[in-house]
Amino acid sequence: MLTVSELTTRIKGCIEVPELMELAVVGEISNFKHHSSGHMYFTLKDDRSRVKAVMFRGRNRYLRFRPENGQTAAALGSIGLYEPNGEYQLYVNELLPQGLGDLHLAYEQLKEKLAAEGLFAPEAKRLLPALPRRVAVITSPTSAALRDVLSVTQRRFPGMPVVVVPAIVQGDEGPASVVRAFSLAEASGADVVLLVRGGGSIEELWTFNDEQVARAIRQCSIPVISGVGHETDFTIADLVADQRAPTPSAAAELAV
Repeated sequence: MLTVSELTTRIKGCIEVPELMELAVVGEISNFKHHSSGHMYFTLKDDRSRVKAVMFRGRNRYLRFRPENGQTAAALGSIGLYEPNGEYQLYVNELLPQGLGDLHLAYEQLKEKLAAEGLFAPEAKRLLPALPRRVAVITSPTSAALRDVLSVTQRRFPGMPVVVVPAIVQGDEGPASVVRAFSLAEASGADVVLLVRGGGSIEELWTFNDEQVARAIRQCSIPVISGVGHETDFTIADLVADQRAPTPSAAAELAV
């Protein structure tokens, strides 16, 4: 005879085998719960079966999108047995949305959230000064975008004071750097702020799709013009800003 624990241990040994250690399982997310511990618990299902899944905090902290019930996703991980409950489950290392990529999905989710809060509303937009006394520019101090802004500004209004507020505009440090730059821009005495950078891929422009950057734009006491990327690039920052310009040069033209 076996005890329950002994039986569970035997089953665990049968399940946790090499061929079940590296899996990619596609299914619909249901019963999703983001626990206060930081771990994510959910079920992956299709029209015939379902499997419980867990994605621990150390793994899900790198997700760029928010998993939701009804989404179809590919879960990469391994099968294991949770002995206290005698249940097998999928331990997820990576979660990839199917259809839209994770960045595009994250963009749409944040866009929907901020729109519901009214951050894009026309009545929230502030008027630009007819002629600013001083212009603040948030960007990389070595960028072509800054050179374009300075060239246009000085051509259209020679002698216009321009305060350059350095910021990291790409990578993991970008959002926090841009948020800090807004505080400095407000203290500079400028009466319009230009947030600019050149074009790039969605990954390279991701700083401007960050929620904290969006809120910093809306909370800024000075009107903000965004000039991020090329004409076809649209970011969350463009939607929140008081005026969107298709390029950094166009942002300078709007300002002066």
